[in-house]
Amino acid sequence: MKCFTNLIIILSTSVFFCFGQKQTTFDPSNARLGESIEYCHTHKKMTALLNDPAYRQSKEISDQEFQEKLNKPEGYQKGVVYTIPVVFHVLHMNGIENISHDQILDAVAILNRDYRLQNADANNVEASFQGMPSDVEVEFALATKAPNGNCFNGVTRTISPMSYDGSDGSAQVNTIRNNNDVYQGSWKGNKYLNIFVCGEIGGAAGYTTKPSNWSSQSMANGIWILHDYVGSMGTSSTGRSRTLTHEVGHWLNLDHPWGGNNNPGNASSCSTDDNVDDTPDCIGVTACLLNNNSCSTDNAYWGFDIKDNVENYMDYSYCSKMFTAGQVSRMRAALQVSSTGRANLWQAANLTETGADGNLSLCNADFSADQTTICEGDSISFTDQSYNSVNGWTWTFTGGTPSSSTSQNPVVSYSQAGLYTVTLTATDGGNSQTETKTQFIRVLPSATTIPYHEGFEAYSSISNLSHWEIYNPNNNNGFELESSFGHSGSKCVRLDNYGEDAGNYDELSSGNIDLSVVPSSGSVTLSFRYAYRKKTSATYEYLKVFISPDCGESWVQRKTLGGSSLSSLTSNNPNWAPSSQNDWTTVHMINVTSNYFTSNFRMKFKFESNEGNNFYLDDINLYEGAPSNTIVVGLNENMESINNVSLFPNPTDSEINISFNLAQTAKVKVELTDLQGKIIQNSLIHANEGGNLIILPVESLSSGTYFAVLNLNGQKSTYKFVVK
Repeated sequence: MKCFTNLIIILSTSVFFCFGQKQTTFDPSNARLGESIEYCHTHKKMTALLNDPAYRQSKEISDQEFQEKLNKPEGYQKGVVYTIPVVFHVLHMNGIENISHDQILDAVAILNRDYRLQNADANNVEASFQGMPSDVEVEFALATKAPNGNCFNGVTRTISPMSYDGSDGSAQVNTIRNNNDVYQGSWKGNKYLNIFVCGEIGGAAGYTTKPSNWSSQSMANGIWILHDYVGSMGTSSTGRSRTLTHEVGHWLNLDHPWGGNNNPGNASSCSTDDNVDDTPDCIGVTACLLNNNSCSTDNAYWGFDIKDNVENYMDYSYCSKMFTAGQVSRMRAALQVSSTGRANLWQAANLTETGADGNLSLCNADFSADQTTICEGDSISFTDQSYNSVNGWTWTFTGGTPSSSTSQNPVVSYSQAGLYTVTLTATDGGNSQTETKTQFIRVLPSATTIPYHEGFEAYSSISNLSHWEIYNPNNNNGFELESSFGHSGSKCVRLDNYGEDAGNYDELSSGNIDLSVVPSSGSVTLSFRYAYRKKTSATYEYLKVFISPDCGESWVQRKTLGGSSLSSLTSNNPNWAPSSQNDWTTVHMINVTSNYFTSNFRMKFKFESNEGNNFYLDDINLYEGAPSNTIVVGLNENMESINNVSLFPNPTDSEINISFNLAQTAKVKVELTDLQGKIIQNSLIHANEGGNLIILPVESLSSGTYFAVLNLNGQKSTYKFVVK
């Protein structure tokens, strides 16, 4: 092989960059103590809307209807429980904002607990308010039918960088409506309470709009909330778990206890009101100040100067735990107003139409795994995600132990390298559904040794290789083999990235490499070559390199190249490809430290797009010692020393003969694999200088195509043969 060097980049310290979100102006007076996000933007949104005369006129009409309902309490008497169909729309970029279904279920459980006065902490309110916490008698149920009638689990998911652009909430809703994974169309606000879970929503933890006939049927007649303020688990916490309780209160026509603004702590709020008699006048708090008494203007309901009700869900304290009876009346009256769409939500016909009537059946089998790539001998925990009613499970695990199970969430181990399929059949006692995920589990082969070199010359495709894993979360263009050229050979890896959206990313991860032979005082270099051009001078895309000491259970970023550091050259050609050695850049990484000198070392290349250009990768070289500008292979173990390789007879029905010449005595590992890369036979041959002949039995193999892989100290050569 010829070896060429262009720009050499040596890294000895870690550099970290992160995908940025839209910048917003932070108002600390609107944030809870110790938080760097404003708690609520509802009244800010309402102020902006009320600047529109048409909206203001429309809201006056619905407010009049609301007041009429509020003045007739017999219309919303206690004892009737209203059920609201809820849909969580998760807008994400495959990051932490893509919260789990369990976190969503936890959020629904907290809503139901708080709105039905089932929270134990309501018994411990401040003495002035003992006996006042009230049951709203409103419950929330995940919808199970989409607008087209199809069954789903109450959650939609949409992949888009709009998750982190909350400058226009309507744009986020449009993205969800047009691109979600369940139903592309409007989820009407008079049929569903739509909750939009995002990574950024304009600088707030949550917001909504109060009821009006302006948006009664609009999908945007819902609630926006940050992923880490949903429920009490996952990315959220107990201290943030009542944010939805707060925002649903606004959605049901409640103000903050100090009135219709987002400015807690302003003395002027003593002269404003939330239109609820039994919430004392106050200016609002941002912490749990139980003895706070901010206003002396308490109304005739009290007849005396009472403390602030800081434990109210509509305040900003960390110790919220109650609604008052007056707030309950206001929320229940809001659910009687037809012009806002709220009155339709809880009607029996709508509950049936949205699948929130409690009549559940099985409509889909599904499952997940805590990891899908492991080393030989490791175990995987599978989780049933079938919906919406399941009481029986039949699992099949090809290559696993056990090979089958009837547990809901089984644990399975895998002892042999390969790609394996998992099947689940779920039942509700009457109906059954089956989900099969082909090549879902990747068990990595035994670690190869160093020096390690990958030039991709031995492959006709890199899909479904056991020792290279492609991750393409957006299911668009992923890493694939380029067979027309390479850095030092005729092949390399290509990522067709021209014009890919911001936030899109792709990964290419290696199998295991044994670094345990390197002494702790030694050094290791990871070298690779890439070719890339920016689309424009303003293009900013990233190449990041991660390493793992434990078979990929944990990863640490060790290299980042972005913007002009990745390339200072540009090309607006969607078919750009390197045309000479001068188009390639060589990178040497010397920060693979002794913590990573393990037997299960792995490396991962991650490319983050931003409407840029194509990317090429070749000649990945991991070796002991200082950086080398030539490819490092084992002493006297270059693949060029193996020649005259021949497989015969081919096709065969009983045995395959492999003959080859070797420049000098060496150990050669011979593997027979199937088309999926699963190792069928594995032999270590002490080959002699000169001619060698290996005879391997294959009569037990099914008819089909197979590969013989000759591995000489990590340098592999692959040959195809056919069993008749």
